[in-house]
Amino acid sequence: MKNLFFLILFILGSTLFAQKIDRIEPAYWWVGMENTQLELLIYGKDIAQFTPSVDNKNIQISAVKKTGNNNYLFLNLDLSKAVSGKFNINFSKKGKRNNFSVAYELKERNQNSKMREGFNSSDVIYLITPDRFANADVTNDIVKTMNEKTVDRKNDYGRHGGDIKGMTNHLDYIHEMGFTAIWPTPVLTNDMKNASYHGYAMTDFYQVDPRFGTMEDYSELAKSAKNKGIKLIMDQVANHIGLEHWWMKDLPANDWVNYQDEFLKNNMVVTNHRRTTNQDAYASVKDRNLMSEGWFVSSMPDLNQRNPLLATYLIQNSIWWIETLDLGGIRQDTYPYPNKQFMSDWAGAIMKEYPNFSIVGEEWSVNPLLVGYWQQGLKNKDGYVSNLSSTMDFPMQKAIVDALNETESWDKGFVKMYEGLANDFSYANPSNIMIFPDNHDMDRIFTQLKENVVNTKMALGYLLALPRIPQLYYGTEILMQNSAKPGDHGLIRTDFPGGWKDDKSNAFKGEGLTSDQAEMQSFLKKVLNYRKNSEAIHSGKTIHFAPENGVYMLFRIKNDEIVTVILNKNEKPILLNLNRFEEVGLKGKQVVNMITDDTFIFENNLEIGSKGVLLLTTKK
Repeated sequence: MKNLFFLILFILGSTLFAQKIDRIEPAYWWVGMENTQLELLIYGKDIAQFTPSVDNKNIQISAVKKTGNNNYLFLNLDLSKAVSGKFNINFSKKGKRNNFSVAYELKERNQNSKMREGFNSSDVIYLITPDRFANADVTNDIVKTMNEKTVDRKNDYGRHGGDIKGMTNHLDYIHEMGFTAIWPTPVLTNDMKNASYHGYAMTDFYQVDPRFGTMEDYSELAKSAKNKGIKLIMDQVANHIGLEHWWMKDLPANDWVNYQDEFLKNNMVVTNHRRTTNQDAYASVKDRNLMSEGWFVSSMPDLNQRNPLLATYLIQNSIWWIETLDLGGIRQDTYPYPNKQFMSDWAGAIMKEYPNFSIVGEEWSVNPLLVGYWQQGLKNKDGYVSNLSSTMDFPMQKAIVDALNETESWDKGFVKMYEGLANDFSYANPSNIMIFPDNHDMDRIFTQLKENVVNTKMALGYLLALPRIPQLYYGTEILMQNSAKPGDHGLIRTDFPGGWKDDKSNAFKGEGLTSDQAEMQSFLKKVLNYRKNSEAIHSGKTIHFAPENGVYMLFRIKNDEIVTVILNKNEKPILLNLNRFEEVGLKGKQVVNMITDDTFIFENNLEIGSKGVLLLTTKK
């Protein structure tokens, strides 16, 4: 009986000590990083009352920081002499009975991790909304511990059950289509009460949402994709969190989120969304502060990146995921909304660790001056240095849609694309900008182009030949649309046919598609697979000619490879005089139709068929 008493006492004591630490973030780290300083967020009941120490001579505690909340302790470690392996972090308090230790691990980095290649103009990115792509594991559709417990495919804003394994299982399809990178919208825990499939209101920065799968599933996706030559781009959010984030139950500091006092009084302060205040020399301080400090929406607390502890936390989190998943890039949501000096520091810290890496930031503006401001290399008048490799080409996206929807005239139609591309003079590096026909927040391109198949082909053929990094949204290849409800985000993220067992059609296998859908899928497959090996498109010289008589022509040239894009709005066949394009150097050369494989000699005249896109190449 006496032994049983001591056993119970030992178990209770062990449980008591284990409960002192609820979280250590990041959960592990690596040796050999450029930045040898590591900040640990340690969370547990009254943990700030303990004094930490480390029992490893190669690791030094450089600082211990408290916030005023006794449940948090921030521990800074100097890893400049550290070697890989586990070591103990000891916590002591008056009275030995209160002392305890936790193990922490430093890992070896993957070989050549520092020199990893990010995405670039040789890539084409496939954007996926995981919940709507494919459901490979029905056992994780409903997790009873989560706030949103239902799956309803008839509800545009509900969860449909797609998961990480669904993406992994269809990497062959993605590869065979010709895509070289995937960008899934966020799959981290999003334990919100409504529309939690969306992913952008994260409630845990270090946990995979169990309805999407496990960390092992995520790692397997990354590994399998890399084995097929497909880069994994992670969608991250540094601006805000979800209202159900665990921080909001016990805020780490009195300035962890912006307008924190107002929140505690149930008064949410929402941003004015005036993104131009980042560049506007005349902007009022009030407008500028409300833009960067107001909450994106009332359910998304705005993080205060001016707090140095939070700033380091967010930077380390991004680097942790790069190393853990062997990432090929990051897409950063709502780029102009956080504190812009923090965003420079964030991108700079990542690029210091990985000088060949790629980060694309979302600046939803149709003004190229605003988009270009955020790209590294531009000499901004205010001296701002972004450290960001890529921005998103919303201006060119709009120009393409407007041009194809308009009737040709002096200032309408193709001239919008022609002059839109001419704006490249304002960018530091146009070929590193991401171009797209649509995305998860916009009407489908087929809907934007009024369900005109020919115009959609023209948009895609042109876009894929531009000096850019192209991104296509899943389902574009089969003309997915949301015309019944323009602007409806739930419908924009329609289920991909064949991703669920009871689907009547299967686009992965090309079964049950309409003739237009099958033709578009075939068209894109040929263009994408050609582009995959086209040096002219990846890095060649660009020449385009002002539109004339409803025809606009663009050329990409490198060495002996010349790619020609002919866009034609004429409803009847026309005879095109080719002497105008003599400077390109095509005259007398054999060219191949990229889609049909037909060949002919580029001479004085070319009869082109009715309205459409013609893609030619000199490459055999």
